[in-house]
Amino acid sequence: MHQPHYAVTGVASGIGAALAAQLLARGCRVTGFDVRPPVDAAFPCHALDLGDLGTIDQAVGQAAGPFDGLCNNAGISPKPGHEAAILTINFFAQRAFTRALLPQLAPGASIVNMASRAGARWRESIEQVKRLAALDPRDVVAFVRDERIDAVRAYNLSKEALIAWTLAESEVMTARGLRINAVCPGAVATGLLADFAAAFGEAMARNVARAGRPGQPEEIAAIAAFLLDPQSSWLRGAEISPDGGMSAFATSDALGLAALRL
Repeated sequence: MHQPHYAVTGVASGIGAALAAQLLARGCRVTGFDVRPPVDAAFPCHALDLGDLGTIDQAVGQAAGPFDGLCNNAGISPKPGHEAAILTINFFAQRAFTRALLPQLAPGASIVNMASRAGARWRESIEQVKRLAALDPRDVVAFVRDERIDAVRAYNLSKEALIAWTLAESEVMTARGLRINAVCPGAVATGLLADFAAAFGEAMARNVARAGRPGQPEEIAAIAAFLLDPQSSWLRGAEISPDGGMSAFATSDALGLAALRL
């Protein structure tokens, strides 16, 4: 009987750790990648510094595929002064890592990109998204300067680009016999939650209050695990938002849908 094998980045904590635990509990194999691999992991875990794109091929070369799926989960939060790193790690490195791992993806494999509700307005920002996507990653510092991008905008833009890239790749991946989807969580109670609270301030606090609480890593991981599983085979190029209703609340407000309520 085939034992599914999945690659997960950012596996040492938060959603990545929860996803690895859920996959292992289902009898799957996991190969992890993280900038600080856990020393006591119950699965192979390789060092991967997504801030240095030159290290990606080395990390992938150490991994023993084939893989039935990949979850691009690693990322960093919107801390001031880290704008170039945010764009590099949250977008360019996800794309580069996926490209490097493609030869090791088995037929029918699923790619899951961990985006964010913060990227929901990608359509409105599409021209800037395209400029970013066409950029040589070595020029990202100049891009941040020229476009006057602060940490919050860098984070939002990185996730907008990740979502748009997911959609752009969907038909190409389908032709390869693969699938690609994006998960776009709202606030999640990980070790980075305080960074997001500081960056997004009252807007995030209000959304969490309306939802009743932030999400839990295990809840987001369950969505990613489903997208990795062949049971979700007809989901391709989807944006899935496990956010406790935050997107629905915002859309209802914007469109004045209160009049439709019971």
